[in-house]
Amino acid sequence: PDRGAMVVRDAFGGSHRLSVEIADNTPLRTRGLMWRSELADGTGMLFIFPAEVVQSFWMRNTLIPLDLVFIDKAMRVVGVVQWAEPRTLTSRTVGKPSLYVLEVPGGWAERRGVVVGDRVEFIGVAEVRT
Repeated sequence: PDRGAMVVRDAFGGSHRLSVEIADNTPLRTRGLMWRSELADGTGMLFIFPAEVVQSFWMRNTLIPLDLVFIDKAMRVVGVVQWAEPRTLTSRTVGKPSLYVLEVPGGWAERRGVVVGDRVEFIGVAEVRT
C-alpha cells in the first residue's frame, strides 16, 4: 500500500504524528492489518472510504489488539474504539458517519489523550481510488 503521514491534534494542544499505510481501495481495506504480528508505536493504517457512512470493523484475522479512530469528512474524530480484541467477529463501530478510520496499536489513543472532537491533518495522503 501507499504510505503517508498524519497528525492528530488533541484537546490539550498536543500534536501526535503517525506514519501510515494507506488502505484506499477495496482489496486493501478488506485485508487491513490482518496477519500482522506487530505494529510499531507511531505507525498505523489509514482506511479511506468512498463515502461518509457509519463504518464497522471486525478483527477475525487480526492478530494484535488495535485502537480504531473514526474520523469524519470535516477531519474531526467522531469516536474511538480502544483495545479491539483480536481474532473476533464482534462488530466495532462508533455509530457515527466517518470517511476515514485510523488503526493504531492498542492503547495508543488513550496514551495520547485522543478523544471525540480532536482534529486530524493528513500529509501526503491522496483521495480514495475505489
